[in-house]
Amino acid sequence: MDHIHLFLLSLVSLISLILVMKLSMPKKRNNLPPSPPSLPIIGHLHLIKGHVHRVLQHLSSKYGPIMALRFGSRPILVITSPSAVKECFTKNDIVLANRPLLLSGKYFDYDHMGLGSVPYGRLWRDTRRVMNVELFSTTRLKTYIDFRHDEVKLIIKQLFQDCSQGFTRVEMISRIEGLPFNIILKMVGGTKVSDLKGVSEFKEVIRDVFEASGATNAGDFIPLFKWIDFKGLEKRLLKLWNKSDRFLQNLIEVCSNVEKGKEKTFVEAILSLQESEPEYYTDDVIKGNIMALLLAGTDTSSVTIEWAMSLLLNHPKVLEKARAEVDEHTGQDRLVQETDLPYLPYIQCIVNETLRLFPAAPLLVPHESSEDCTIGGFDVARGTILLVNAFAIHRDPKVWDDPLSFKPERFEKMGKEGYMFIPFGMGRRQCPGSSLANKVVGLALASFIQCFEWERVGEELVELSEGKGLTMPKDEPLVAMCKAREQMTHLLKDL
Repeated sequence: MDHIHLFLLSLVSLISLILVMKLSMPKKRNNLPPSPPSLPIIGHLHLIKGHVHRVLQHLSSKYGPIMALRFGSRPILVITSPSAVKECFTKNDIVLANRPLLLSGKYFDYDHMGLGSVPYGRLWRDTRRVMNVELFSTTRLKTYIDFRHDEVKLIIKQLFQDCSQGFTRVEMISRIEGLPFNIILKMVGGTKVSDLKGVSEFKEVIRDVFEASGATNAGDFIPLFKWIDFKGLEKRLLKLWNKSDRFLQNLIEVCSNVEKGKEKTFVEAILSLQESEPEYYTDDVIKGNIMALLLAGTDTSSVTIEWAMSLLLNHPKVLEKARAEVDEHTGQDRLVQETDLPYLPYIQCIVNETLRLFPAAPLLVPHESSEDCTIGGFDVARGTILLVNAFAIHRDPKVWDDPLSFKPERFEKMGKEGYMFIPFGMGRRQCPGSSLANKVVGLALASFIQCFEWERVGEELVELSEGKGLTMPKDEPLVAMCKAREQMTHLLKDL
């Protein structure tokens, strides 16, 4: 019996090997993009060691701004120039409107039902419309402004309690990582969902999902590795999914039973659609989109705040200039508010420069071509995965002056950055929550600058190396010295 099992396993392996080799053989085309030498079966996967965005940046410096790779059986196109990005998301925007179906989307987008990975079509259009109306429209963002103020004030209050007696050593990411999560959770389900059981555990799940999704999964590109669950990733994702599914199902049930307020939450809005089309707006569709919102909006904003504070500590003159702007506009008789942000342009310059140097999605979200097309004169086959290396474009000396330096002032002189500054993506599938993200990050930074004095722990500069994870977190969490400003203690005591 064991011999039969061994024979069948060998036969399956041989058939899969032949299929992979057949699929990985590129069709003859007239003009293919330049490409590094590849290996049989795995293609260029052996080159992906360390941070993917940096590896691809290095390869593109050798092979050009439009570069072809092959990850197992999947063709990959890597873009590192603004002109090519423009062509992708204008001329080829509909052709590139799909997402590749990856293992992480199978679980956390509920078999690709969430806005982030759902195929381009009616469900994507309908969900996007609901999100734009119920979450991200100017009117709705104004409705939720108290949520954002309350969460920022809570962090300010906690910092004041710890740092009111003088400079105190504080670790930042643990204080700010819950800020965007709490805001989005309230926007999605209302204030009462913050009291749900399992919120803390669910936050841990979100963090683990980002870490698990940050690595290249060979099973997404080599079918045999998927069948044998290479490195046990699918087993790990399934375990995380079970935890998150229980929480999300509970959230939907709570929202279904809560007395409706004057303004619909996102869950209430999509539940009302479920009543009219229950087979279309299933619970999985709702849970997939809640998960997509929390994944896209939480870690990205907190990581950006941590990078910004790290850069400000390394550039105290920039910090002083930002504080002078806040003091001049708001004074010291009230706390800065979100409505002040349009009058604090230098704060926005700091946010933009942080996103330029450390975009939370360094390779954006992958796209996939639904049919053959041409980009930059090169032939691109249907089913090709498009990776736009925003990290490389943002640091390209041909595009930016002194690109590796932190200079917020560069954004004072710029108008529309267009396709050279793309932290939120471009085209019809760009991030719909960019305005919310800018408000959350801007308000948090302005509040930290107004209420506290900040110094590095020692004379050494804050380390700016990237760590592991989908959103490019810091390798070493930021630790800083913090002290409440004397001019602000009368307001901070009242919190």
